[in-house]
Amino acid sequence: MKVRLMFYARLNPLRPHAAKLFAQCLAIWIALLTFVTAVHAQSPYLPSYLAEVPAATLVEGADGYGPMRSDLPVAPVLRGGETVGWAFITSDFVGTTGYSGKPIHVMVAVGLDARLTGVRLVKHSEPIVLIGIPEAKVAGLVADFVGLDLVAEAAAGGSAHELDIISGATVTIMVIDDSIVRSGIRVARALGLGGLTPLLAPTGPQFELNPDAQAADDWFTLTGDGTLRRMSLDVGQVNTAFAAMDDPRAAARPLTEPDDTTYIDMYATLVSVPAIGRQLLGEAEFANLTDWLEPGEHAILVAGRGLYSFKGSGYVRGGVFDRIILVQGDNSVRFRDRGHRRVGEIMAKGVPFLSEMDVFKIPADAGFDPAEPWRLQLLVQRDVAALERAFTTFDMGYQLPAAYLRRVATAAPSPAPLIEEAGAESAAQTALWTRIWRDKTVEIAGLGVMLAALTLAFFFQSFLVRSERATSWFRMGFLTVTLVFLGWYANAQLSVVNLMALFGALTTDFSWQAFLLDPLTFILWFAVAAALIFWGRGAYCGWLCPFGALQELTNRIARKLGVPQWTLPWGLHERLWPVKYMIFLGLFGVSLASIEQAEHLAEIEPFKTAIVLKFMRAWPFVAYALALLAAGLFVERFYCRYLCPLGAALAIPARLRMFDWLKRYRECGNPCQTCAHECMVQAIHPTGEINPNECLNCMHCQVLYQSETKCPVVIKQAKRRKSAADSAAALDRMIENHPNMRKGI
Repeated sequence: MKVRLMFYARLNPLRPHAAKLFAQCLAIWIALLTFVTAVHAQSPYLPSYLAEVPAATLVEGADGYGPMRSDLPVAPVLRGGETVGWAFITSDFVGTTGYSGKPIHVMVAVGLDARLTGVRLVKHSEPIVLIGIPEAKVAGLVADFVGLDLVAEAAAGGSAHELDIISGATVTIMVIDDSIVRSGIRVARALGLGGLTPLLAPTGPQFELNPDAQAADDWFTLTGDGTLRRMSLDVGQVNTAFAAMDDPRAAARPLTEPDDTTYIDMYATLVSVPAIGRQLLGEAEFANLTDWLEPGEHAILVAGRGLYSFKGSGYVRGGVFDRIILVQGDNSVRFRDRGHRRVGEIMAKGVPFLSEMDVFKIPADAGFDPAEPWRLQLLVQRDVAALERAFTTFDMGYQLPAAYLRRVATAAPSPAPLIEEAGAESAAQTALWTRIWRDKTVEIAGLGVMLAALTLAFFFQSFLVRSERATSWFRMGFLTVTLVFLGWYANAQLSVVNLMALFGALTTDFSWQAFLLDPLTFILWFAVAAALIFWGRGAYCGWLCPFGALQELTNRIARKLGVPQWTLPWGLHERLWPVKYMIFLGLFGVSLASIEQAEHLAEIEPFKTAIVLKFMRAWPFVAYALALLAAGLFVERFYCRYLCPLGAALAIPARLRMFDWLKRYRECGNPCQTCAHECMVQAIHPTGEINPNECLNCMHCQVLYQSETKCPVVIKQAKRRKSAADSAAALDRMIENHPNMRKGI
């Protein structure tokens, strides 16, 4: 703020109090905005939707709602005057926002048995749903949550159900799932539904790890005192468990081994506890474990033997160990391959033969407390058909023995029945976006490689453009990866909607969480911001835009097939440039009044149709996208040149770039017009200047800059060098033929 005020005062030397007045006005405006936001945040959403959603759509046979409770934003659902369930809005209980940066409001009814009886999507601002995926498809998926057992979800940490993902709306669906499950558990606990009880604030002694604790050095004692917990299942127990299931196919395929055969003999312990880790792993390996763990992280050792593997093969396919899950309270932790290490040897005495020994990391954001009880849930599966399996679970409970803990304090009883912590909500939101980032590891790594390759190509372009063939192959290969990997596979297509969402967030209640939900878009925008400083808009528009890549690749194919190329007269071309700026300013102006309306109008971008949804849309949208691509067959990058509001938005700050990487000769434009004629988007003026607002940094003009066959300046320089070399050679020959001339010289 000080820098801005100094700059303002410097611009207004005759008004010394202007900066101070400006600061006071700005402070008042911020205070009013904060007050309005706070008042809005304190007002529950539920009352405004009770009149819109009939009770019968949430609970069959219901005839209305009762008055909303004063202590909790929930309303009873009535049938004949009797309460048969409770209705609430998810955004009244959880703060997770969608990709738009705004809450996704879902109205939910939960029965007295803690099962969801009705779920309805009532309001959202998600761009992909507003202008891409039919809302009925998302609403149908939301309705599938009916019947969800919140008791089971609370026991499994919110992971007791399978989640279907709609292609192109992964972030939105995961936010909806997170909101429904977490808010549902909170309501069920607060109301005591299904036997769930509120999470009471701690009232008794509090414990922490005792750094002076000692562990026994032999396996038998460690198992006996609870340091190691054991779960042993034989074939008979597993067959009995599947026989008790509702699916008769599971019982029809029993294991054929003798009943007393060991199915799995599994051990687990909290190996990040120093005393335990040193005894089981040894000093050197425990030191490596400590270096591997970040602050706040923990680790468990799981070892086993028998017919069944606790690791399974899921981690090979997708990085997830799908057979074990750690559960503590309402939180659950699934383990991934990058949070896993094999153990070569256990150092304690008397260790039995173990075929599997592995360490699994518990992330810091999991909310894990080593002093509290937890359990390891083992998922056992059985094939019941060619492509179907039945599942059952077995739990191994664990409580760190008192010898490894020490008492730290006694908290006073809490008058509130529920733990209301801002940190808990923040941790839940962080856990959601970090889970999304972990799921996108492959895509993030691929994007990182692309950005690194493009950065190197830009910094060392003088070497790359020496060969026209190498430059062309590099560009076509990079654009193909951009289209196939970044666009059709990863759906990482930036949009002007992103900018409108950012502006809306900055003017309301800004939160990084809304933008971190889409890791590739988040990384791309940071890369674009950096590229604007160095190279302008061309780094993204010319190389990283999937729809731009689709236009250029289809145009190259059209050229190969002999499709004629049209070059618009310079006067007409120059007058069409401003169209995209007018479109952008129009969208921006509409967004100030209604972001939803602006997102509808942003359908002028064909990105969702051609890239995210891969042309799987209603025919008018597909026809529009195909029409733009067809125009691009004759006028290269037609949409980029004249209609793209995102390109216009990026071109405005592109004027502020710090460096000019494109080399030019004094003769460019007068008289030479080679670059101007061959520029694919006509970004070079007839007078020779390159317009940075339109340049896509394709590097073709830099290829021509060094071309010995096309650039008149280079050709002239080559002829001059050749003439000088020929003259020198002729002089050398004369000297050789006339020795007396050498003497004269």
